[in-house]
Amino acid sequence: MTVRTRFAPSPTGYLHIGGARTALFAWAYARRHGGQFILRIEDTDVARSTPEAVQAILDGMQWLGLAHDEGPYYQMQRMGRYKEVIGQMLAAGTAYHCYTSKEELDALRAEQEAKKEKPRYDGRWRPEPGKTLPPPPAGVEPVVRFRNPLDGVVGWDDQVKGRIEIANSELDDFIIARADGTPTYNFCVVVDDWDMGITHVIRGDDHVNNTPRQINVLKALGATVPLYAHLSMILGDDGQKLSKRRNSVAVTDYDDNGYLQEAVLNYLARLGWSHGDDEIFSMEQFVQWFDLDHITASAAQFNTEKLAWLNAHYIKQADDVRLAGQAASRLARRGVDPEAGAPLERVVALYKDRVANLNELADAVEPFCVEIHPSAEMTATHLTEAARAALADLRGRLAAADWQKAAISQAIKETCTARGMKMPQVAIPLRVVLLGQPQSPAIDAVVEVLGRETVLQRLDKHV
Repeated sequence: MTVRTRFAPSPTGYLHIGGARTALFAWAYARRHGGQFILRIEDTDVARSTPEAVQAILDGMQWLGLAHDEGPYYQMQRMGRYKEVIGQMLAAGTAYHCYTSKEELDALRAEQEAKKEKPRYDGRWRPEPGKTLPPPPAGVEPVVRFRNPLDGVVGWDDQVKGRIEIANSELDDFIIARADGTPTYNFCVVVDDWDMGITHVIRGDDHVNNTPRQINVLKALGATVPLYAHLSMILGDDGQKLSKRRNSVAVTDYDDNGYLQEAVLNYLARLGWSHGDDEIFSMEQFVQWFDLDHITASAAQFNTEKLAWLNAHYIKQADDVRLAGQAASRLARRGVDPEAGAPLERVVALYKDRVANLNELADAVEPFCVEIHPSAEMTATHLTEAARAALADLRGRLAAADWQKAAISQAIKETCTARGMKMPQVAIPLRVVLLGQPQSPAIDAVVEVLGRETVLQRLDKHV
């Protein structure tokens, strides 16, 4: 059997971080077994589905690097196929027309609730041997209902939750096509999974209640029932279900907030799955290790601090040229010319060990690309008369020095000795003049990277 998994988001918004984890697990399982990963856009909710949301999903998948082998398939482009199967089911007697009006259904529900019964369709239009149905009412367009088995149980061995069984008596004859002929979600999913040969359905546990209905339809069609793995929900830092009101839950948010793709993937992989105590691993290693047996059935809790720690780790390990490109794009969005200062590869090398995200890296790089105007408070605090005199002395030494880190360091030390000052008394004012702030990496390295011309120009403004 060739493993075939799918990710099937509804384009009613951005790619949610929970959906991204589902996509990652489905992608990894297919890769682990040499199978195919299919992308399917479930866009039958016409009122809420938008082209912008479709693009947001595609962009999120691309940013994560979760390449699909087939698709994207769009359900709205498969309407003819769904109607064909519905026709076949009507002919086979596994589905039937129902003419019950909304008013009749509302009255039925009210009656059942008054009796404290579970609200459900009572099968009044369900054909049965010996049962006489009334003539179809004039002018009423019927819905199509699935003829669910009345007896027995429907069950499956969930690859995460274990054995699950539901009595068929708990399930009513649900609608598979509305009065206007459009098929419903639970039906479209079944036909898609059947036609696309899906062997493993890996999805969120909010779909558990759909599964028995979908299995019964698959059996009615004579289709092979795939294996199901329902992933537990992800809770936020506060222990509550992730919500866009309280959390960054869109994949694009993580890009905007300065996270590297590999940090997000690594973190998502550990949300509800583990391989011993391993915390940091590549996607290649993850694919080799990934299985469904080690997915926990309990809810996973998002930890923003841990993600930030992972991101800092990956930034430290990242190639300087790549980081320079990331910083450059962020600077450009701010209206800063990333080529206006020192080579960014050299600048990011100074700061990559000191930041937790790419936005912080861009913040650190920006003073190397723009004119510096220390605040009045910083000038009053650090650029004292003695400090200015020391910087004037240093300026002369730097003008004549070889532009190497060792020679720059020696010039600063000689200035301290000549002025009877300690290193911070010279280095801090120098940082304020050069970068507009009192902290930075090693000052001799900063001076070297800034370049002689820029350093002397910035010193000339203050000494």
